[in-house]
Amino acid sequence: MDYLYAVVLFAISSSVTPGPNNIMVMSAGANFGVRRSLPLLAGICVGFTIMLLLVGLGFGQLFTLFPDLHLIIKCVGTLYLLYLAWLIARSTDEVAGTTQDKPLGFLKGALFQWVNAKAWVVATGAIAAFTSAGAGFYQQNLTIALTFFIVSFPSVGVWLLFGTLLKRWLTSPRARRNFNHTMAALLALSVLPVIHEIWGLLS
Repeated sequence: MDYLYAVVLFAISSSVTPGPNNIMVMSAGANFGVRRSLPLLAGICVGFTIMLLLVGLGFGQLFTLFPDLHLIIKCVGTLYLLYLAWLIARSTDEVAGTTQDKPLGFLKGALFQWVNAKAWVVATGAIAAFTSAGAGFYQQNLTIALTFFIVSFPSVGVWLLFGTLLKRWLTSPRARRNFNHTMAALLALSVLPVIHEIWGLLS
């Protein structure tokens, strides 16, 4: 039981803390509301669960065999995050007409996990910390994945609700524009450590 408590606490702390997933969900909630943003929330939670399972089954070992693959994923992920930050910055009120007229959907939310640096850190960290070699490895892997699946919905969902509550105060185009610019800046800032790491690898 202590093992399960430890996994749950790790899942909550890593899922609810600020990161690209939560910033995107909060921005979607503020711009499009809960109902239209639910596919994005579900895609993030399901996508990360699948990612955890695959990392536990040995997908992460590909980085050991092909170290350049890790660098490629980091570069692609960084560019994609900056692209999302640009989309968020250009989002405006839907009535006024918007460049991004709907939030990211289920599939994009799920696929985004594979280029999300924080998701890789959490996934590999969870597998390394809470599994042990032996007959129970696959059961432990499944336990971790299911725990994250259950915990991530309320943990990430809090950010969606928070963004929706903010929508009540973002009634003017200027207020919404300032909010979107702030969220875009935070999302761009979240990739700075990855950019620094890439720069170190290339230099």
